[in-house]
Amino acid sequence: MKFFKSLIFVLISFISQAQSQKNIDHQSILWTRYYNQLLINNSWSIHTEFDNRVFLKPIEQNLFVFRIQGRYKINEQLEAGIGYAYFSVTTQDPEVTPDFEVPENRGQQDITWKQNMDKVNLYQRFQVEQRFVHNANSQGLTDGTTFFWRFRYRFQADYTFWKKQQRFLKAVVNDEIMINAGKNIIYNTFDQNRIYGALQVGFNDNLAIELGYLNSFQQRANGVDYFNRNIIRLSIIHKINLKKTK
Repeated sequence: MKFFKSLIFVLISFISQAQSQKNIDHQSILWTRYYNQLLINNSWSIHTEFDNRVFLKPIEQNLFVFRIQGRYKINEQLEAGIGYAYFSVTTQDPEVTPDFEVPENRGQQDITWKQNMDKVNLYQRFQVEQRFVHNANSQGLTDGTTFFWRFRYRFQADYTFWKKQQRFLKAVVNDEIMINAGKNIIYNTFDQNRIYGALQVGFNDNLAIELGYLNSFQQRANGVDYFNRNIIRLSIIHKINLKKTK
């Protein structure tokens, strides 16, 4: 309980301080995602994700993401994952469109704790990321990469409104805070906070569509500028169950 109180206090302090600054850039973005879960057996699965993000005002490419991770189910409450992500960033400002893209390679590890409460599921995820961002300036890519850590904590709940056979309708809400660390982090120890709400429709055991709204409030590297992003997120969630075929 003390941990959660401290986390909430830190989050409120960062957001209050950030919102007192005048230079906040408001942006609208569309995220479209295909998320595949390959269920190998009762313990192991491979999760793959393709995520494309586009600014809406004006319409410009933001970035593209590919993720893959192996996940191990420890028991009914605990699950661990380890994986890799590749980011290709076109621009973080739709008014500035350079003719090159900045790549980032990222390792990630997490542990997720799940609680079942009738129609409600609660999740807590702790994730660590190792980020290798290719160096660049306004003219193009330069030599070398910049490395830093990022620590993420997400609390999520979903509630099933309706379920019949393999079909269902549920609501998903979560809040996630992200903290940067490392010698290259000077002004932006606080990275961002994300608040998300969505509806998910399941058509069968293997296919669901989720549509939601995400607000991301992010501090930039100089510690003075901030992004306040209104994001519409559309996800296709696809499961392939090898246990049944075997």
